[in-house]
Amino acid sequence: MDAHEVNRARAELALFVADVFASVPRKDQRAKGDCYLRGLMLDGRRKSIQPMAERLPDGNEQNLQQFVNQSTWDPVPVRRRIAQRMVPLIEPDAWAVDDVSFPKDGKMSVAVARQYCGALGKRANCQVAVSVHAVSDTASCPLQWRMFVPQEWADDPERRHKTGIPQEVGHREKWRLALDSIDELAGWGLVPPVVVADAGYGQNADFRDGLDGRGIGYVVAVRSDVTVHPHDAEPVAPPWSGNGPKPQPRYRDKPFPVAALAAGHGRQAFTEVTWREGSGGPMRSHFLALRVRPAGVRACRLARAAATAEHGRWDGVLPEVTLLVEWPEGAEAPTDYWLSNLPADITPAELVRLAKIRWRIEHDYRELKHGLGLDHFEGRSWNGWHHHVTLVTAAHAFLTEQRLAPKADTADSPSTRSSTPSRTC
Repeated sequence: MDAHEVNRARAELALFVADVFASVPRKDQRAKGDCYLRGLMLDGRRKSIQPMAERLPDGNEQNLQQFVNQSTWDPVPVRRRIAQRMVPLIEPDAWAVDDVSFPKDGKMSVAVARQYCGALGKRANCQVAVSVHAVSDTASCPLQWRMFVPQEWADDPERRHKTGIPQEVGHREKWRLALDSIDELAGWGLVPPVVVADAGYGQNADFRDGLDGRGIGYVVAVRSDVTVHPHDAEPVAPPWSGNGPKPQPRYRDKPFPVAALAAGHGRQAFTEVTWREGSGGPMRSHFLALRVRPAGVRACRLARAAATAEHGRWDGVLPEVTLLVEWPEGAEAPTDYWLSNLPADITPAELVRLAKIRWRIEHDYRELKHGLGLDHFEGRSWNGWHHHVTLVTAAHAFLTEQRLAPKADTADSPSTRSSTPSRTC
C-alpha cells in the first residue's frame, strides 16, 4: 500500500486494532500496534523497525523497538481474536499445516541453528517455525505459530536465558508442534474441517495417527517410497503347534511402495480431473484413487496399540485409507502421492481439490514475507519474534478483510460491542 492508501484506511484500521488488540492493557501500546501495522503495510523494501520508523510520519524507532522487543504484552490473545475473526470470514475448506524458515547470520537469534532451510532449499543457518493456516481457494490466514527449538538450544541454558526462551519450552518435533497448535485452536472453539500438509508431515505415521485420534480428517502428501498393502490384503496366523503362545496374524506378502502400486495399474486407470481455474486456464491432471493399508514398522505399532487399548487384542488388520496418485500428461511415471482418511465415498474431484489447496498458502506466504516483512525481523528474543509474527499476522488479516469483505459486520467482541452494529475494517 502507498501512503495515500494507508491514510485512507486509518479509521478502519483503528477499529480493527481496537478489536484484535483489546487484550493489550495500555492505550499507548495499542497505538504502537497501530503504528507498526501501518509500517508493515506501507510500501518499502525492508520491514524491520528502523526503516519502517523512518517512513512513518509518527514513527519513533525507540518506541517501536520497546513495543516489539521489551514489552510484556501477550501475543496469544491477539492471535486468538484474529483467528476467531478470520475463520468465519474465510470459511475454510481446510487447515494447512506448514513450516517456514528464516535465514539468519550468527548464532544468537533465538532458536537459530544449521538445519534445512526451505527458503534456500538447503541446510543453512536459520530459524524454523511451524504454522497452521485456515485456507480456502480464495483466501488464507495464519491461525497459530510455534517456533521450533533445536535440541542444541534446549540444552544451552546460557543462550536460552539471553533470548528469553520460557523455562517450560524445550525441543519438540515439528509434527508435535503442529498437533499442539491444533489442540490450542480447539481450546478456542475452532476445529478444522480437514487438515492438509506436505510430505514433511504426511510421511510421519505418528502425525497421521494423532489426527485420526482427534477425529480429524486429513489429506496429506507422502513420498513415493511409503509402503502399503492393497485394501483387500488379509493378515493370516500360521497354524499353532500347541506349544507356546499362539502366533499373531500378519500379512504374508511384502507391502508395495506406493510408486510401484500406482504404476502397476497403468496410465489407462487414471482419470482426468479439473480442480480449479488458474490464471492460465483450468488446472487439470490425471489421478487415481485406491483404497490401501499403510504399512511400515511404526504404522503397525500404532495400529496394534490402538486396537489393544480399545479391544484388548489386535487382529493384525491395518487401518484402511485412500491413496491418491497424480500422473501428469507427458510424465513417464506418477509424480505425486497423498494419503487420506476421509470417507471412502468422497468424490475424486473433491479429494483432488483438497490435496491441491495448499497452493493458496504458498500464494499468501509471498505477501507475508515479501509484502509484510515476515522474515525481516532483526531482533534476537523469543518475545520479540512472537510479537513480530503476531503483528504480521494482524496486518495480513486486515488486508484480507479489506479484500474479501470491506463492509461486512464482524462478530461481537469486548472492544466492538455497542448499541449499533459493529463494522469490520
